[in-house]
Amino acid sequence: MTLNNNISTKMNWEQLLSLKRQGDTSKRLRIEQDDTRLGFEVDYDRIIFSSAFRSLQDKTQVIPLSKTDFVHTRLTHSLEVSVVGRSIGRLVGKKIIEKYPHLSAIHGFQANDFGAIVAAASLAHDIGNPPFGHSGEKAIGEYFSIGNGLKYKNQLSDKEWQDLIDFEGNANGFSVLTSSRPGIEGSSRLTYAVLGAFMKYPKESIPKKPTANIADKKYGFFQSDKTFFQEVAEELGLIANKTGSNIGFERHPLAYLVEAADDICYTIIDFEDGINLGLVSEDYALEYLIKLVKDTIDTAKYKTLTTKEDRISYLRALAIGNLINDAVRIFIENEALILQGKFHFALTDKSRYKAQMDDVIKLSVKNIYQSREVIEKELVGYQIIQTLLDKFTTAFNANYDGKASNYDKLILKMLPEKFHLEKDNLYERLLHICHFVSLLTDGNALELYKTINGTKQV
Repeated sequence: MTLNNNISTKMNWEQLLSLKRQGDTSKRLRIEQDDTRLGFEVDYDRIIFSSAFRSLQDKTQVIPLSKTDFVHTRLTHSLEVSVVGRSIGRLVGKKIIEKYPHLSAIHGFQANDFGAIVAAASLAHDIGNPPFGHSGEKAIGEYFSIGNGLKYKNQLSDKEWQDLIDFEGNANGFSVLTSSRPGIEGSSRLTYAVLGAFMKYPKESIPKKPTANIADKKYGFFQSDKTFFQEVAEELGLIANKTGSNIGFERHPLAYLVEAADDICYTIIDFEDGINLGLVSEDYALEYLIKLVKDTIDTAKYKTLTTKEDRISYLRALAIGNLINDAVRIFIENEALILQGKFHFALTDKSRYKAQMDDVIKLSVKNIYQSREVIEKELVGYQIIQTLLDKFTTAFNANYDGKASNYDKLILKMLPEKFHLEKDNLYERLLHICHFVSLLTDGNALELYKTINGTKQV
């Protein structure tokens, strides 16, 4: 499908808050919604009960395969981002309803609707991430760019190939949330408003980083999902920013809030994990966090806290509160530019606390993300992911070609039932196996690797 070149100049909130779901034949009106079972809250429930979300409980956030009880997994991180996102969304929603009272008076939208949309999108923001942290994405990409998967390059289009060598968790997440299976149309069938808020990078993999616009930093959908992606974007009235055969849009305004919630949580809470693991000294931590909360700290209360955990928790809560209020301020001050598709930054890029956040992230990179434990486990993750990709793509393609060995057939028996699907072209077969591997937990991937390598004790 080529891009509709009737490029809009401004987005409007009535469209952006669309309750439409994949396959709907009639319009869903907010004013007709049951407030005890609001559509955006249904989205939250559907994500919570999905197997893809549950698998996040055993996926790396900072420390891969860590068995320490206070270190965050992708699941606890996602829940925390969701809580922060709900708060930011409600505060923004209150301001938007005050500015555009017809949204409530005529259409029935409430401030909490904004919170519900951002909370659901935030809950799902990591749902497409592979095992073993961000190194999981790189391991998949490098299997194709420099590994055994390089042999497939000449059989794929440029955009299909780019999808694989730059495998992207955000695009995979969109696929998880929207791809149909036999009898399951549209996967979770989330509202388009939530899908829009989820789409941080509403473009395809090529052209790669064509501008400094934050929306162009990565890509947000695979070629296999582009038709539905474009349907969602056009239903929401997103502003097209690519021409010809290239597809790309400016962000849904609420995607900025999802991103801000994620930025706040990983900056502060990953730092807290590093402190609790002893990777960052408490003295350093207090110095860095106090810079974020010096205007709001209750010194008398702080002095009554006798344990490191309580002191860090208090500062963390204050820091998150300050960053939430600052994100709301920046969004409201720039709302007109955002609706015009002319705000090309993350909200935290314009934060009054940017220097302090950058200091925290710099220390986290040095002491946490590049710690020996993280590096060792990421190395293990590379070996596991690339081995699984190689075994399963080889078997899946050999089976399609009618050339499967007995070993290939045994490998394919390790695929869950829902992955036993016919895929008629090479790109879809390769992406199908990437999708399977990406949905494994760290523990599942390790067990499967041991089984295939013959090192698992039977």
